[in-house]
Amino acid sequence: MFRILTINPGSTSTKIGVFENDKRVFEKSIPFSEAERKKFKRIVDQLETRFESIADALGEAGISPAEFCAISARGGLLAPVRSGTFLVSDAMEEYLRTAPRGEHASNLGAMLARKFADISGCPAYIVDPVSVDELTDVARVTGVPEIKRTSLVHALNQKAVARKVSARLGRAYEDCRFVVAHLGTGITIGAHANGEIIDVIGAKADGPFSAERAGALPADGLIELCFSGKYTEAEMNRKLLSGWGFVAHLGTRDLREILKMAELDAHAQLIYGAFVYQLAKGIGELSAALNGELDAIILTGGMAYSEKLCSDITKKIAFIARVETVPGEDELLALALGALRVLDGSETAREYA
Repeated sequence: MFRILTINPGSTSTKIGVFENDKRVFEKSIPFSEAERKKFKRIVDQLETRFESIADALGEAGISPAEFCAISARGGLLAPVRSGTFLVSDAMEEYLRTAPRGEHASNLGAMLARKFADISGCPAYIVDPVSVDELTDVARVTGVPEIKRTSLVHALNQKAVARKVSARLGRAYEDCRFVVAHLGTGITIGAHANGEIIDVIGAKADGPFSAERAGALPADGLIELCFSGKYTEAEMNRKLLSGWGFVAHLGTRDLREILKMAELDAHAQLIYGAFVYQLAKGIGELSAALNGELDAIILTGGMAYSEKLCSDITKKIAFIARVETVPGEDELLALALGALRVLDGSETAREYA
């Protein structure tokens, strides 16, 4: 039996789980409030605080780090990689500390895993990081030769729920075609075919805005803002990831608050309506990438717990394909299974370069 600690750092919480093989024996979500976030200039500065909160949670549960055979964490904004389980290395940590692809809480996953692995004397892994890139050649082309499209996607959860829906349909994931919309603090939509995510849109570059991300922007307006003198390059990068979207429009990231506001306020209703509109457009766009030949559209992530949001989206997209809802995410189990495949010898851990 392998005992595995899984760590999933997000913008507003750090989720941890302890598994004995694929059996969950402990789980906890440790809140990370807006007030706490404001104490730190960079994401990496949160490392010790998040580490101590996990250690405290394990201690309170009577779980010793010495018991673990592996630590498996959510991967961050790395250079593009294929899907799989990766051994945490010095090169990986250095890349995440410098964060050339952007600041995000998931960047802490590998570092947190390494710190606990050093205590446990076991390997540290990440599984299917957000930088998984399986785009087709045609999906990479833009109108600017110097700029190529790359993939940043919630690969861990998207692939997990796609496999779950495939099982519902009585088929293998590799034989199905899905559009999967991960609706969380960050939003990504992926076109899945033959076991790969062949195209994506996301709230950092070309997708709908989200709780705190800008989404697609008119290029001329963005250029004007970049050269307005209002913001430095670092500030613009931070705002793109965590300073715009709902929080800029309405002052909150919480969908429950937004829905209440939309019932009473015309401006909030407009912003919520625009959000649903952009989500539906994104799903339609990637349905076209699959030639309209879909087995299902899947709505997942934390926002998918909202029956109203899922209903509003479904009204706009049901003509394309059946809509399946898989609320939340089971990323902790997916992380455990990724490590388990390496521990039992069914898969070889990848080296990050």
